[in-house]
Amino acid sequence: MAELASLVQRLEVAVSRLESVSGSGGSAGESAAVSVYVEAFDEIIQGPVAQYVSLSQKIGGDVQKHADMIKQGFSSQRQLLLTASTSQKPSDAVFTSLLQPMSKIIQQVQSFREQNRTSALFNHLSAVSESVPGLGWVAMAPKPGPYVKDMQDAAMFYTNRVLKEYKEKDKTHVDWVKAYLSIWTDLQSYIKQHHTTGLSWSKSGPVASASAAPAGGCPPPPPMPPPPSMDISKSSGGGGGAADNRNALFASINKGGDITKGLRHVTDDKKTHKNPNLRGQAPVPAGPKPYSASTLPPVLELDGKKWKVENHEGAENLVISETELKQVVYAFKCNKSTLQVKGKLNSITLDNCKKMGLVFDHVVGIVEIINCKDVKIQVMGKVPTISINKTDGCHVYLSSDSLSCEIISAKSSEMNVLVPGKDGEFTELPVPEQFKTVWDGSKLVTTVTEIA
Repeated sequence: MAELASLVQRLEVAVSRLESVSGSGGSAGESAAVSVYVEAFDEIIQGPVAQYVSLSQKIGGDVQKHADMIKQGFSSQRQLLLTASTSQKPSDAVFTSLLQPMSKIIQQVQSFREQNRTSALFNHLSAVSESVPGLGWVAMAPKPGPYVKDMQDAAMFYTNRVLKEYKEKDKTHVDWVKAYLSIWTDLQSYIKQHHTTGLSWSKSGPVASASAAPAGGCPPPPPMPPPPSMDISKSSGGGGGAADNRNALFASINKGGDITKGLRHVTDDKKTHKNPNLRGQAPVPAGPKPYSASTLPPVLELDGKKWKVENHEGAENLVISETELKQVVYAFKCNKSTLQVKGKLNSITLDNCKKMGLVFDHVVGIVEIINCKDVKIQVMGKVPTISINKTDGCHVYLSSDSLSCEIISAKSSEMNVLVPGKDGEFTELPVPEQFKTVWDGSKLVTTVTEIA
């Protein structure tokens, strides 16, 4: 069966190559170049992606469901690459429509994570959800490779949690981490070789049209052969550094035709083909620019079990009062705003917020602060855990009922916890940022470095 599946895969690649040759109308040399970068992408699908999917099937449950979405996302990206290899670059509006199927899959992956916050495999889901915007490299010019690296780094916080939890319990999860991170490592190498400054389009053939995008979403992915054996001695690498604008990019893509409303008319005197004096000037960089969240409308709504609070600027009276225990709050890209959450609910997340204030009553799960700057958190009731990750400037005001709260921090600075006294006054205590590690002859011992 494995040999049959591999044969089917090779036949599909060959058919796609023949179709690109017949449809491009280009030279034989160009057709050969086209087949090279589509075939190189197929190697990623057949290699690390297939490996990740296979291990996800072994783990099962929510992880397997997420992997099915990722497989579909790479299939959608292959369709876009095939279009680019046989067509000339279209207008930004048409390109936006070509990106929509992939955008929908990315949002589907992230929504699945938010809808399953109580999952026992939540760290697996979070690693995938944080990094899946890396598929948007096709819209990033002139540095698509570094963008994918940023998305891979965003997954590291959660993959490290998976490794810590399963290192001594189940090797399958350790292999799963290595396989998943290797997808983005291989994709960076692929981009560096074939799309260094942005998605490469054909120099001849028809201009790509919106009809090239699959109707109703992307087609089902081609069957994958069984994954090759994994060399777990290879490390995937990774480091710090969060990526901004990841969700804003694809939210803007979904505007469809409305995205062109902000374009202004270019007069003849500014067109190079009608004004020879402009031809000697430096060329304008090609390719769409990363989308900005500032163009997106503010959101405060309940979507299923999730309260979405997004893109607010200077809103000091945001209130969520009708909450239930199963609900979560997700605040994204809110600046100079204050949010009050009343009642008892499952969890609260602040993501990419600046100068944000959060006041809440009771949380039974976790409060997460991710990629934020200068935020203030006040607990009125109880919360078991507060997680601060990749954040600069965070003040946490605890209540007398929440003094047993665990505060977990990583890659963050300027963190302070304020503890109430009997007189109602708060005592401010800094969270350590500097540590000393020594070898005691049998193990590493880490202690906080006290600075006078």
